[in-house]
Amino acid sequence: MACVKLGSKADAFQRQGQAWFCTTGLPSDIVVEVGEMSFHLHKFPLLSRSGVLERMIAEASESEEECAISLGDIPGGAKTFELVAKFCYGVKLELTASNVVYLWCAAERLEMTEEYGEGNLISQAETFFNQVVLRSWKDSLRALETCDDVLAYAEELHIVKRCIESLAAKASTDPNLFGWPVLERGGPLQSPGGSVLWNGISTGARPKNSSADWWYEDVSNLSFPLYKRLVAVMESRGIRQEIIAGSLAFYAKTYLPMLNRRQVSGESSTRLTQGAMGSPLSEDDQKILLEEIDGLLPMQKDLVQTKFLFGLLRTAMILRVSPSCISNLEKRIGMQLDQATLEDLLMPNFSYSMETLYNVDCVQRILDHFLAMDQVTGGASPCSIDDGQLIGSPSLTPITMVAKLIDGYLAEVAPDINLKLPKFQALAAAVPEYARPLDDGLYRALDIYLKSHPWLVESEREQLCRLMDCQKLSLEACTHAAQNERLPIRIIFQVLFFEQLQLRTSIAGCFLVSDNLDGSRQLRSGLVGSTDGGWASAVKENQVLKVGMDNMRMRVSELEKECSNMRQEIEKLGRSKGSSAWGTVSKKLGFKMKSQMCSAQEGSVSNQNNNGNSKVEKLKERHVKHKKSSSISDKASVSSIVHS
Repeated sequence: MACVKLGSKADAFQRQGQAWFCTTGLPSDIVVEVGEMSFHLHKFPLLSRSGVLERMIAEASESEEECAISLGDIPGGAKTFELVAKFCYGVKLELTASNVVYLWCAAERLEMTEEYGEGNLISQAETFFNQVVLRSWKDSLRALETCDDVLAYAEELHIVKRCIESLAAKASTDPNLFGWPVLERGGPLQSPGGSVLWNGISTGARPKNSSADWWYEDVSNLSFPLYKRLVAVMESRGIRQEIIAGSLAFYAKTYLPMLNRRQVSGESSTRLTQGAMGSPLSEDDQKILLEEIDGLLPMQKDLVQTKFLFGLLRTAMILRVSPSCISNLEKRIGMQLDQATLEDLLMPNFSYSMETLYNVDCVQRILDHFLAMDQVTGGASPCSIDDGQLIGSPSLTPITMVAKLIDGYLAEVAPDINLKLPKFQALAAAVPEYARPLDDGLYRALDIYLKSHPWLVESEREQLCRLMDCQKLSLEACTHAAQNERLPIRIIFQVLFFEQLQLRTSIAGCFLVSDNLDGSRQLRSGLVGSTDGGWASAVKENQVLKVGMDNMRMRVSELEKECSNMRQEIEKLGRSKGSSAWGTVSKKLGFKMKSQMCSAQEGSVSNQNNNGNSKVEKLKERHVKHKKSSSISDKASVSSIVHS
C-alpha cells in the first residue's frame, strides 16, 4: 500500500457539494458514506489509525471492485468524521471544548487506540479533556452541552458525570475567595491571586465581587435532563436550598414564556421567551417542564418570590397541568401569602365554565393553606393580640396583613354579578375575626357587593352584614354606614349606637387627659414656682378647654335627645314589646355608659358627628316606609333589633 504524502495537508481536503475529496495526486480508492455526505479518501491512512475501519475496508475490498463503506452511526456525524479523516492524514487538529466530546466518542467508536499508532486520537482527546476542559468552568459547561448529541457514548465514557462533578464543585466554591479560574467565565483573565491580568501582567486591580447566583444564566443553557442532574449533585454538595431554588426560578423563566409577559425590558423578554436553545418549547414540553420544576422545588417558605409562584400557578392553569402540581403550587403560595399583593391574587378564571371573572375558588384554597400553616406554626391568635396591638401597632402580623389583602380582594371581585353570595360569604368568613383590627375594608367590600347585587332580599343582606362587626368600624366608616340605604335597618341602628358609644369613649378619654394635664401643671408650679406669664398661659388654656367641654356637653345632650326619639319610634313600632326592645338593644350593643359622663369636662372632639341629626331624620323616614310596607311579623322583628 502506497503512503500518501501531502504538501499542504489542510488544503488537500476540498468539498464539492455533498462530497469531500482528498487531492493528493493519487486517485481515491475508498468512499466512506456518513449520512448524506460522501468522503472520497485513501485506504492506508484510515486503516493505519482505526481498528474498525481496518476491518470494514478489508471486508469491502473482498466483495467489490470499488471499495465503499458506510458509517451511519458515527458520533457527531459528517462534521466529526471530517476531523477524524484529517487526523488520519496527519493534519494537526485544534481541540476545543466544543469538539473534544464528539472526537473522543468517535475515536472510541472507531477504535483509534494506541495499538494503531502512538498519540492516537483517543489519548489526545482524553488528555485534553482532563487537563484543559475540566479545569475551566466555561469549557466544562460547553463540553457538557455537547453531550446531548452523543449521550449514550458520553455516558459510557463517564464524560457527563465528570463534567457535572466539575461544574458542581466550582459552583459550590465561593468565587470571591478563588478569583481564578472560576471568574474567567465572562470577565477579564485573573491571576491566582485574584488581580486582573493585562497581556499576562498583573495590574493589581481586584475583580468585582460575584454573588451566589453568578452561575444561573450559564447552566440555563443545558437541556433539562442534564440540568436536573447537575442540580441534584449541587444539592448533595451542600449548596443552600435558596440558591438552588433561585436557579430553578431562572431556568423556568428562560423556557416558560408566559412567566415573562409582564416584563418591561423588550430585549430581556425576547431572549428569555425564545429560550437558550433557540425555538420556544411546545405547550406539551412546557407542561412537562413546569411539573418537573415543581417536583424539584423544596416545599419551604421564602425560597422563591411569591410573585414567581403566582406566575407558575397561572401558567400551570393555562397549560392544564396535573391537579397535584396545581395543589403543590397553591400550598407553596399559602405558606407565604402575607408577602403577596392584590395584583397577584387577581387571577383570571381559565376554566371552561367561566362562572366568575376571577378564580375565587383558588384564592379560597390558598387562604385555607395559609390559615392551616399559621395555626401549626403558632401564629397570632386572639390570646396573643391585645387591643393596643390591634389598633396602634406599627408592624402588622402576617395574619393581619393577609386579612387586609383578602378584604381588598373581596372589594375587587364584588362587582362581578356572577359571584354567588355563598362563595363571597365563605371567603370573607374564612378570615378569623381577630385578624381584622378594623372592619372598614370588609365594610367597603360588602357595600360594593350589595350595590352590584341589588336583587338580594332583606334576609340575605342581613346574613351578609353579620360578617361585619359594627364595633370595629372607624368613625368615618360609621358616618358612611349610617347614611347607607343599602344596609339593613337593624345594621344601621347598630352603627348609630356604636357611633355614639365611640363618641362617649372619646369624651372619657379626653376627661382623663384633662385631669392629667391639671395634675402635671400643679406639679410644675410647685417645683418651679409660678410666674405671671405662666399663670396667664394656664388660665387661657383652661378657658379654651372649658369652651370645648361645653360644646361637647351640648352635643352629647343632642345625641341623647335623638336616642330618646329613636326609642319612642321603636316603642310605637312594637307596642307589646316596646319596653323590652330598648333594653334588649342596649344590652346587645353594650350601651351602659353612665349619665355622669355627659357633665364631665372634655376635650374638643365634637366635629366628628356633625351629621347626627340628618342621619336620624333619614332613618326615621326609612322607618316610616318600612312600617307601611311590612307586615305585623316585620314589626315584631324590628323590636328585636341587633339580636344577631
